[in-house]
Amino acid sequence: MTDILIIGGGIIGMLTARELRLSGAEVCLLDRQETGREATWAGGGIISPLYPWRYADSITKLAHWGQTRYPGLAQELEEYTGISPEWNRNGLLILDAEEQQAALDWASQWGLPLEVIDSQRVAGLEPALAVPQAQAIWMPEIAQIRNPRLARALRADIDKRGVKVLESTPVDALSISDGRIRGVQAGDRLLEASKVVVCAGAWTATLLEGSGLSPEVRPIQGQMILFKAIPDLLKRITLFQDHYSIPRRDGRILFGSTLEEVGFDKRTSAEARRHLLDIALARFPALATYPVEQQWAGLRPASPSGIPYICPHPEVQGLFINAGHFRNGLVMAPASCRLAADLVLGRNPVLDPAPYALTASRI
Repeated sequence: MTDILIIGGGIIGMLTARELRLSGAEVCLLDRQETGREATWAGGGIISPLYPWRYADSITKLAHWGQTRYPGLAQELEEYTGISPEWNRNGLLILDAEEQQAALDWASQWGLPLEVIDSQRVAGLEPALAVPQAQAIWMPEIAQIRNPRLARALRADIDKRGVKVLESTPVDALSISDGRIRGVQAGDRLLEASKVVVCAGAWTATLLEGSGLSPEVRPIQGQMILFKAIPDLLKRITLFQDHYSIPRRDGRILFGSTLEEVGFDKRTSAEARRHLLDIALARFPALATYPVEQQWAGLRPASPSGIPYICPHPEVQGLFINAGHFRNGLVMAPASCRLAADLVLGRNPVLDPAPYALTASRI
């Protein structure tokens, strides 16, 4: 019998496994396909919520805790595995003028660096913008991480630390008896464990249907495109009208994204490609000379108000949940997984867990 089974091998699952393993637990992680190939791979990698002042305080607390620890985490992973997650602090420019007062009020409340800058500074920070901006919101401390590389580094890390990983192992059902988790049924195998943590992203609600109480988590599709450009063509992460551009170190430019209610459908569309391309070229005409190398879709695990579930199941002893992070899984991951590990191991929690309970209000 394994001490702890984790269902789901995205960043939430792998980082939870890492936290638990660092505490000495025997951990087995299950993924229905390959680790890191769903929302973790498909996301943009901005280490900040988009328009963070739109979110509840419970999200800001998770995000800020994660932001302060990502530089160290990225360094640890690179030193231990030889794989750089490409953490890069290049700042975030937000061009929506109507957001300025809310942004300033939020930054003042939390004591975080943010300012409204004039057109001259905007042009200096991002010369490639097509239309000079009268003003913009500038968040200089915001960083990005290259999420596929982060997934590779985390997988190498947990492998070296002795976490057992079973890929291509879909979980058919939870094994529950007498109000306690006994393990999971995976095909014809019963995998026993004294504790189970569900980190299955958009598939979490489906897995927990037979548990008596299931979280409100549903898939929201997001499509993105990737330009094969040159380094420093764009310098900053930019955001305007819910669409963002992210310049990678090698020159590639990620542009996204759509928000589509299509269930578990991950097919891309020509319409979405044209929509994203038109917006990207209007904003950055220099991209017209570079090809769109790739288009893809991912499924975000949406929850009410974007507040994740990080909690023990109230009706099944030994069953825990760490899911429902919507668009902010990367930035909230370090705090979410530390908090989940605290709850699983019975330690003093790093943050107040009350807002993330299965029965907590998410209005």
